[in-house]
Amino acid sequence: MRAQRARRIRHLIGVLATISIGGVLAGCVPTQATSTPASPTIAPSASAGLPAPRPKPTLDPTGTAQDNAAYFRAVGYALLHHHDNVKGRKIIDTFVKAGFNKKDMEITPDKTSIGLDAWNIEFSVRMNGTCLIGQSGNVDFHYFVAPLLSTGRCLIGRTRTIDW
Repeated sequence: MRAQRARRIRHLIGVLATISIGGVLAGCVPTQATSTPASPTIAPSASAGLPAPRPKPTLDPTGTAQDNAAYFRAVGYALLHHHDNVKGRKIIDTFVKAGFNKKDMEITPDKTSIGLDAWNIEFSVRMNGTCLIGQSGNVDFHYFVAPLLSTGRCLIGRTRTIDW
């Protein structure tokens, strides 16, 4: 008898809670359509504690690799993010079109030594004694800044001639 009474009380509490929640939520729904919003929309501003929007990066031909890293990233990301089959010529041409100097660039071959498509292509730009180095392929797009090698180059190993 006690167990049955406790079960009825729990059931009654559940029903009352459901009705109460339904009543509260019903108060959130407007009863008639309105043509204007209930409150104006306020755009966030830097003064509201939010960071100001970042300016679009630009190329500084007199700067170092570090000075141009954000721009290099923007160009590379736009071309290569989620595109793992972009060939070397397209990479070089895109960076040249973006303002980088072709004579300061290096790139690894599109094919392996046995004629297969390379899984990844590395490319670089020398900038005032420093290097921007990018990689594209099955690893998506990555880049970093590095010092110029003692050879005067940015990449180690075999690179292809950029003669177009």
